[in-house]
Amino acid sequence: MNFCHLQHKAQVPGGVRWTSSCRPAPLLTASPVRALIDDKISIRGHFLPPRCPVTVCAQMQSDDGDLWEAFAHFNTNSDGTVNLTRDPSVGGSYLGCEPMGLLWGLQPAPGAREGLRQGHVSPSERPSTELAAVTAERWYMAPGVRRIEIRQNGVVGTLFLPPGPGPFPAMLDMWGMGGGLVEYRSALFASRGYASFSLAYIGHKDLPGPQNRINVGDPYFNSAFQLLQDHPQVYPDRIGIIGLSFGVYLTLRLASHSGIKPSCLICINGPAGSTIKLTDADGKTEQMENDQKYWTYDDQGNVSFRAVSLPANLSPESKVKLEHLTCPLMYIVGEDDLSASSIENANLIEETLSAAGKSQLFTRLSYPGAGHLIEPPYTPNSRASLWSVKPQKLVTLWGGHLAPHAAAQEDSWKKILEYMETNLRH
Repeated sequence: MNFCHLQHKAQVPGGVRWTSSCRPAPLLTASPVRALIDDKISIRGHFLPPRCPVTVCAQMQSDDGDLWEAFAHFNTNSDGTVNLTRDPSVGGSYLGCEPMGLLWGLQPAPGAREGLRQGHVSPSERPSTELAAVTAERWYMAPGVRRIEIRQNGVVGTLFLPPGPGPFPAMLDMWGMGGGLVEYRSALFASRGYASFSLAYIGHKDLPGPQNRINVGDPYFNSAFQLLQDHPQVYPDRIGIIGLSFGVYLTLRLASHSGIKPSCLICINGPAGSTIKLTDADGKTEQMENDQKYWTYDDQGNVSFRAVSLPANLSPESKVKLEHLTCPLMYIVGEDDLSASSIENANLIEETLSAAGKSQLFTRLSYPGAGHLIEPPYTPNSRASLWSVKPQKLVTLWGGHLAPHAAAQEDSWKKILEYMETNLRH
């Protein structure tokens, strides 16, 4: 949910009065006021003095109760309006005409918890005198989407089904070593007509412990894919797999090692082998912290895991036999990724498939200025955030600059949905 308000800073003594009987009160509108997270909205200010400086601010309360903010400065038009779809911001969280800039430009408000996604609105730039406000709702789940918790044969995850009887094409959705169960991308896939199963594999209370290593192997991931295939509302031969970060390795491993036959793969900024030492042939791992040889640190002591996933640093026994892949693969690269060696891994995959006579399977999307966490569009990026508190406090670097990262998220999401349409519906 986002709360936008319109503010004015008087620039001369006795500045503009807003109570004139011949001028309606200033009005701020958002259309639509309720939409999916990947839908654009139009934000407009009305009944303002012509050619007047105004500031439009956005605020969002996160699920954890943290306040995020963004703001942009405008000059009203001759008719006393400001239209964020048409008019350029002249300062603030972004510059130029960016219709969704107040959403992807959100940053933790001053005084936010340490280690929250870093960067914040400058208190000295925060304007005053609120003129109008509007509340807009942004949703990952469309009306009618069903959310089903799965705890079946040891498999832990959440299945999202679109409205209607189906059957539907489907996605198996895997995230990175941050662990837990990340559901919002799957919810959005279901809102766009795909069954989607978000799968937990590390750091979840319902999985075997300890939580800081992977204690499930190939049979676990095979079972998750099979669960989708066996579901009465899923087309068993129209299932893709998407992975981000370490989820890329798991996606490639599942598709090349196990006899599983997905219809397509989508890989976002991740390695073609395990970045953590394996403890058995099924893919279980040691604790991530056991091997810090390739960790690097910036001047502030923030850690980058980028070098860990350089192809030369991946353990040979864990490297995926990419030449065994049989389905289309789209690899998305953030060229400013500070958490994974995405360019080098994309090159490795492309070269291996080409050498195997399978170059037609590979598609690369590459985005300058984009970081590691390429997610659904119009959501804020973080260059760094708190990774762990114990056994040591670590802030990890993700990379990405706000405007180019936002452009990458918007373009890649559109192309992800097109890719799924091509490979799962036709």
